[in-house]
Amino acid sequence: MTQNKIKLNIFSENIYENLQIDERKFINKAKKILRYYMSKPDVYSSSCLNGLEFDTISFDFLYCDSKKTHEINKEYREKDYPADIITFAIFADSEEKIIFDGEINLGEVIIALDKVIEEAEKKQCSEEEELSFLISHGILHLLGFDHQTMEDYNFVVGLQKEALKAIK
Repeated sequence: MTQNKIKLNIFSENIYENLQIDERKFINKAKKILRYYMSKPDVYSSSCLNGLEFDTISFDFLYCDSKKTHEINKEYREKDYPADIITFAIFADSEEKIIFDGEINLGEVIIALDKVIEEAEKKQCSEEEELSFLISHGILHLLGFDHQTMEDYNFVVGLQKEALKAIK
């Protein structure tokens, strides 16, 4: 099975009214990012997908505001602050790797678009660049990558930058 034959089902919903985004464009960008990560043998072999047989990968994006990520953070993570991104890596975090009819559901990435706007202003970059950065970050979490140490953080951020540069 080559990665180009793998079907990608990525769904998104934007419930944040103050920033309309081209969801189709970002779904296509997410597909390119995921294919890039899967093309890197060291990344693929360290991911939650390594050694498994499947023909479809699916996951979701929810675009909202930081009020919503605060609620989610409090309820599910027992953290009392708004986040720019929250990832529920269902497949990577599961003891059982359930593959149903050849499909792996990696989970969900939740992104606060008001935080995207804030960070883009701080970093002096476009909102599209900041959102792309968070999308690439969320995908790595879905694949089972974390950044509890500075070394892991540098690896993840370096990989994100590399992927975004490669798919331009």
